[in-house]
Amino acid sequence: MHTPSEHAAYPTHWEADVVLRDGGTAQIRPITEADAQRLTSFYEQVSDESKYYRFFAPYPRLSDRDVHRFTHHDYVDRVGLAATVGDEFIATVRYDRIDARGMAATAPADEAEVAFLVQDAHQGRGVASALLEHIAAVARERSIRRFAAEVLPANTKMIKVFTDAGYTQKRSFEDGVVRLEFDLEPTDQSLAVQRAREQRAEARSVQRLLAPGSVAVVGTGREPGGVGRTALRNVLAGGFTGRTYAVNRAFPAGASRLLPEDVPAYRSVGDIGETVDLAVVAVPADQVPAAVADCGEHGVQGLVVLSAGYAESGPEGRDRQRELVRQARSYGMRVIGPNAFGLINTASGVRLNASLSPELPAAGQVGLFSQSGAIGIALLSGLHRRAASLAGVSTFVSAGNRADVSGNDFLQYWHDDPETAVVVMYLESIGDPRKFTRLAKRTAAVKPVVVVKGARHGGTAPSGHAVPTTRIPDATVSDLFRQAGVIRVDTVTELADTGLLLAAQPLPGGPRVAILGNSDSLALLTYDACLTERLRPLRPRDLTTSAGPADFRAALADALADDLCDAVVVTAIPWVGDASAAQLAQSLREAVAAAPTAKPVAVVHLEIPGLAEALAAPREDPEAAPGPAAGGIPSYPAAERAVRALAQAARYAQWRKGTATPGRVPEYEDIDEAGAAADIDVLLAAHGEAAYGRAAHAGGDAPAAPAPRSVQLSAADTQRLLARYGIPVLPALPAPGPDEAVRAAERLGYPVALKPTAPHLRHRADLGGVRLDLGGERELRRAYAELTELLGKPEELRLVVQSMAPRGVDTVVRATIDPAVGAVLSFGLAGAPSLLLGDTAHRLVPATDRDAAELIRSIRTAPLLFGWRGTTPVDTKALEELLLRVSRLVDDHPEVVAADLEPVVVAPHGLQVLGAALRLAPPPVRTDLGPRRLPAY
Repeated sequence: MHTPSEHAAYPTHWEADVVLRDGGTAQIRPITEADAQRLTSFYEQVSDESKYYRFFAPYPRLSDRDVHRFTHHDYVDRVGLAATVGDEFIATVRYDRIDARGMAATAPADEAEVAFLVQDAHQGRGVASALLEHIAAVARERSIRRFAAEVLPANTKMIKVFTDAGYTQKRSFEDGVVRLEFDLEPTDQSLAVQRAREQRAEARSVQRLLAPGSVAVVGTGREPGGVGRTALRNVLAGGFTGRTYAVNRAFPAGASRLLPEDVPAYRSVGDIGETVDLAVVAVPADQVPAAVADCGEHGVQGLVVLSAGYAESGPEGRDRQRELVRQARSYGMRVIGPNAFGLINTASGVRLNASLSPELPAAGQVGLFSQSGAIGIALLSGLHRRAASLAGVSTFVSAGNRADVSGNDFLQYWHDDPETAVVVMYLESIGDPRKFTRLAKRTAAVKPVVVVKGARHGGTAPSGHAVPTTRIPDATVSDLFRQAGVIRVDTVTELADTGLLLAAQPLPGGPRVAILGNSDSLALLTYDACLTERLRPLRPRDLTTSAGPADFRAALADALADDLCDAVVVTAIPWVGDASAAQLAQSLREAVAAAPTAKPVAVVHLEIPGLAEALAAPREDPEAAPGPAAGGIPSYPAAERAVRALAQAARYAQWRKGTATPGRVPEYEDIDEAGAAADIDVLLAAHGEAAYGRAAHAGGDAPAAPAPRSVQLSAADTQRLLARYGIPVLPALPAPGPDEAVRAAERLGYPVALKPTAPHLRHRADLGGVRLDLGGERELRRAYAELTELLGKPEELRLVVQSMAPRGVDTVVRATIDPAVGAVLSFGLAGAPSLLLGDTAHRLVPATDRDAAELIRSIRTAPLLFGWRGTTPVDTKALEELLLRVSRLVDDHPEVVAADLEPVVVAPHGLQVLGAALRLAPPPVRTDLGPRRLPAY
């Protein structure tokens, strides 16, 4: 007889906001007993055909018994979820746990029957697909491993929802019904499907904000001046191609036009009587909730909230900000802001300036995202001043507190946007670093992503940014950006310099740089800058101060035709003669246009008025395509700035070439993943941590809980677990006394090493606490006496005897877990290089073979591994394999929250791990493997 599971508490962590296929939002939450009326109302709006598909028979209305059944759940064996918009149901899904006979059951039965119902008006929006992701995650959390669904053959839409999800499936047909069974364990295909849907939905949500058919400015002042009136005038001055409305509840009754702008004026959005796609909100913070409700109830799709007084103002403002996002999403709207500077789209069919910028920037191919209004203004004005026609803007957003729409959303949009060729971002915080890295890497594979990160050393998010902070050092962030192909720069000036070059010039084919010009001194400065940036400059060509435009043209043409040259820097100072700056610019542009191969060219000039403008002027040919071939040349007032931008482009081009042959995560036949998992479960259970389970790693949304304690493994447990992954640790035997030390040495065989393992003495060879190459008993006893006399009692030192490893280079391999970023693999040389100089490199896990090779070579002291100054090169292939095995260990078993292998002695043939420490803890929640959801800060 079936005995129901004990009723679980309401699972708040199952609530989620999601973006649907059309860019609108919905909330997914568990159905409760209080939803009876909502369910009844929802069912009345479903067509008879959809009801028939759900119940396989005419079913015009739900009985009281049905309503009770569909609203009363134990949240274990019977679960129902609803998708809501504006507090009304638009779709439902439920599962019932069943046994092998298809009867109601409890655990350990691990199969459930699942069924959906979507309101006809919302079919085709991807609601069912989103619900399937969330109900599957819930089922996994409740130890359900498989879903079964029975569908009528004519219900092709629902069959497609199941078959397109990417899970491993079995399909059968019996008694006129299609039966689908599928495992709920995430697969590479299901994860790829989920992320593709996420990208399309989030990109569409941004597109709805950027290309509205109509805009209402809510809070337009009755008098000139003020934020609202300014925003309205900017929309009009930019030439917005859609309809524009002014809204202010203080407008006089009966007023129909706002003068002198001659714009339709209304007291509310509801009074407009036509569809409004985007609302720019510029009212005091205490009036925003009413404005949002007015917009949401009348079909507005998105909000740009310029109003301040939110998280940047303190705890009350933070609560107000959370409520703003909750309210807007409940109506299916997305929010830019609050405290935003605004939104710009220069496309000819839109021309939207919904910002506080007084003018619409020149159209171009640079997408700009800024978390600071001041920096956003500086970037816009800097690009306009330096080269408006050379590197115009496609889209711009300054997101303010970015409580909802963030840089991740714009990366989703820009990835496929044909109008954007270069992405430029100013970030002060990253709400979801793991997702940002994934999206940036995908986007960087097709177009450059240039980022400057503010607030690098503060350790906290800036005021107003209600996001989790990460503990990883800024140097690690730089390495992770580099792994993702992100071009990280240090200043806003560099951001503009690099973005300008990438937007105006092709990528260099390599690091070889030709230098030519009429100043030997300026050429030498450029040469030195190239060496500093690890470029390979060719011998500078001095044209002398008597050179004219024709000489520059001929020299540039020769350099561009040279197969040994990948890029050119032209240096120029005022010359002898009557030629104008315009003539020089024209000569340089003609040389570029006639070049047999496209190569980047940058000009460094000193005190030549008008040259920058002439170089940046658009090509006269009206048929010329936009982009790097449009004919403009970027110019810089200093050699260092031009070379640094060129070096960033060269490094990015090299990374981009590497993506054409991506690395792989190798398989090793001797890895015992199952045995390691069993060991970890036993070790965690022995320390009382097993109750946390392993579901979180599989994408389940585990309930919030206090941070679990970590467990430091003993040396024996560490060695056994590492051995499961083919990582042997050189044995070390305890030596609590000199006699025990002698017996240990006899067991291992001379020569041996004697060293302390006490935490305060580990890896402290500088204190004289390690004795090497002890060839016999007499030497060992003498060393033992010296160490105990020098450093303390044997019980304080925890001395061990270890076999001698072959001579080589001492290195350190580490892996750590950051809750926001995930597992990070680190490598450096042991001792002063990593501890004092911070010469350590990092990569995200899982690392590929390419990542491992780059990791070793990216530290500054890498030459010591490759035969520096005549030394014998060490076995870097063995080192790469060790890195990959450690990466596999922490990726396969997220319970391994820290791994420290030090020292790892790399010899000319092979390596030895002399010391190792592992720390275990229940795995952190992997939000990137779970169902799609918008962040809630």
